[in-house]
Amino acid sequence: MPYFPIFLDLSDKTCLVVGAGEVGRRKIFRLLDCGAGQVLIVDPEPPRELLDELGRHPGVTFARRCFEPEDIRDTFLVIAGTGDQETNTLISRLCQEKGIPCNIVDQPDKCSFIVPALLSRGDLNIAVSTGGASPALAGKIKQELAGAYGPEYETWLALLKRLRPLVLALGLEQSENKVIFQSLTDGEILEAIRAGDWQALEQALCRRLPAPIQAQLGALLP
Repeated sequence: MPYFPIFLDLSDKTCLVVGAGEVGRRKIFRLLDCGAGQVLIVDPEPPRELLDELGRHPGVTFARRCFEPEDIRDTFLVIAGTGDQETNTLISRLCQEKGIPCNIVDQPDKCSFIVPALLSRGDLNIAVSTGGASPALAGKIKQELAGAYGPEYETWLALLKRLRPLVLALGLEQSENKVIFQSLTDGEILEAIRAGDWQALEQALCRRLPAPIQAQLGALLP
């Protein structure tokens, strides 16, 4: 079935993870990396190393027991991978009844959403999905993308994020803004960042930015 791709804001949201095994651990850290406000982890015997790793995290709560239907109350999103088919089916059914997005690990037929392979470079996020057909292939494609989109993209995007409000504050016509923003995605800028040549980067930016912003570049560059 086709899926609608979407990026969710998880800040101030409560997420539930049922099952804290190897896969559950990855899901937990993905949620935290994506800014989930609260994460409730339900598992009768969570791994000691996970308890130690997350014990002091202010947004994490452990319930050392089996899943109970009340656990989904007031949750925004649920991920489950208990290894117990009856429990997984129950969680899927309850979430469907309550209209709560639910992912059951390795069981797409019980999911209302699937989790893509994700490559992150700061604010740049590239998601790869095979519709649940082959997570292994999605992971392979992610690794190929990692070679093409290196850490320099994080620096580039952080720079663009700082420059955008400065350009908009000039009050130029939309068509003028468009030309400037497009020029800032030029490969010359990327190559200067990749090489760590900040002088070349400043020169490239000066050729593309209005004079009032050129004077501020010293404070914006590494």
